[in-house]
Amino acid sequence: MSLAEFLFTIAGLTVITVVTRSFFFLSERELVLPGWVKRGLRYAPLAALAAVVVPEILMSQGRLVAEPWFDARFHAAIAATAYYFWRRSILGTIVVGMAVLLPLRLGLGW
Repeated sequence: MSLAEFLFTIAGLTVITVVTRSFFFLSERELVLPGWVKRGLRYAPLAALAAVVVPEILMSQGRLVAEPWFDARFHAAIAATAYYFWRRSILGTIVVGMAVLLPLRLGLGW
């Protein structure tokens, strides 16, 4: 790839990003979202978090973990989830998850 092609690609991606992210500012009138869209958007952060966390827990090197009960991440996720539902503390959830993950990973080599 030549330098001109590289710069053209960067410029094109920049234009596409700016146009798509500023699309709502280009309109003369306010765009009103229907109620069902607003209700659906409430779940977008949770869906994004699940899309990142679940594959990290259940997969290793692009493959599904055959025996998750011998994987430290699985036990740490269960402990952290249980703590969150018990106390509703994000910091405590992180601490409990790491307190389970590190001994299993470093001590047992999982």
